[in-house]
Amino acid sequence: QVQLVESGGGLVQAGGSLRLSCAASGSIFSSSTMGWYRQGPGKQREFVATITTSSNTNYEESVKGRFTISRDNAKNTVSLQMSSLKPDDTAVYYCNAVRGWQNWWGRGTQVTVSS
Repeated sequence: QVQLVESGGGLVQAGGSLRLSCAASGSIFSSSTMGWYRQGPGKQREFVATITTSSNTNYEESVKGRFTISRDNAKNTVSLQMSSLKPDDTAVYYCNAVRGWQNWWGRGTQVTVSS
């Protein structure tokens, strides 16, 4: 059974930094594209960043230059380093794994950025 467990969320002031981590159980990690998505208050879930098995990355435009996604295949973890945080970054952040037609989600971690 595959589980994705996020950690690292919290309350931070605008301009601050946070690092989110996602630990993946099961055998899927090394063969999956990993990603982060977020859902702000009253909004739909949206793409934030992905990293492929060959560590190619892709970012949503508004986080480019502020967020960095990385993966550690030895530890089955994917991280999202967030800096220069803005109140608009406030959301529940979800970890995602995709392998072919298979798709897994974590339960999310809350990030709140105060102005």
